[in-house]
Amino acid sequence: MENATPQLGEGSGKRGGEVRLWERGMETELEIAAGREEEAELVRRARAGETGAFETIVERYERRIYRLALQMMGNAADAEDVLQETFLKVHAKLDQFQQQSKLYTWMVRIAVNQALMKLRQRRRNVVSLDEELASDEGPLPREVADWHPNPEQQFEATELGDILERALRALALPYRLVFQLRDIEQLSTEETAETLGISQAAVKSRLLRARLQLRARLSRHFRVQGAAS
Repeated sequence: MENATPQLGEGSGKRGGEVRLWERGMETELEIAAGREEEAELVRRARAGETGAFETIVERYERRIYRLALQMMGNAADAEDVLQETFLKVHAKLDQFQQQSKLYTWMVRIAVNQALMKLRQRRRNVVSLDEELASDEGPLPREVADWHPNPEQQFEATELGDILERALRALALPYRLVFQLRDIEQLSTEETAETLGISQAAVKSRLLRARLQLRARLSRHFRVQGAAS
C-alpha cells in the first residue's frame, strides 16, 4: 500500500500552499540575515584598515548617495562635493557606527547633514527640516487615490523622468527629503524618522503631503499636454 502522507511543500491544497509560503518567508529571513552578516564583516574589515573592504562599501552605495545629494543640491557639482564629503566622514567615523541600524541608513544621515551644511553656506535662510510648515498645514484627506501617472500612454520613460524630477524639485525641502527616502530609496518610516531626526508621525504627514503635491503638479501637466494634443 502506497504511503499517502503528503510531503512538506507538495500538493496543491491549502496546507501545501502554507508550507511553501512559510519556506519562502524563511528564505527571505535567511537572506536578510546573510546580508547583515556580510555587511558586518565588511565594516569589521574596513575598520581594520583593509582598503578593499571600504572600496566595496563605496562601490555599493555611492550611486544611491549621489542620487540623494543631487536631489537635495540641485546640481551635479555640489552633489559630487556632498558625495566626497560623505564618504570622507564615513571613513573617519566608521569606528562610531554601532550597527544598531543599517549601514546605508547611517550613511544617509551623514549625507543629509553634509548637504544641509552646504545649503546653509549657499543661502542664509535655508529651510529647516524641523520647522513647522504652517502654510501647508491643514486637514488631510482620509484616502488618496493612486497619484502615479501612466507613463506608457503619455510619455517615454526618459521624458517622464525629467517631468517628475522638475516636480520633485518644486517641493519644499522637508517634503522632498521624506519622499526621496521613503518612496525612492525605500527606507522604512522608522528609518526615515531616525535619519531626519523627526517623529514617525511627521514622516507620514510629510510623505502624504509630498504625494498630494506631486499628484497635483503631474495631473496639471498631463491635462495641459492632453489639451494641446
